[in-house]
Amino acid sequence: MLYYAVVFLIIAIIAGFFGFFGVAGLAATIAKILFVIFIVLFIVSLIFGRRRLP
Repeated sequence: MLYYAVVFLIIAIIAGFFGFFGVAGLAATIAKILFVIFIVLFIVSLIFGRRRLP
């Protein structure tokens, strides 16, 4: 998980850099899509991770 936090930090820094040049809209859209995907995957993993198979 720490690895992913560092990766997203680097992506955020790069997106902030591009924000000065007008590319922030595209980066924000991609970030919103990735946020929704990861929230859905998190909820699915919570649901199916609790089940114990006999």
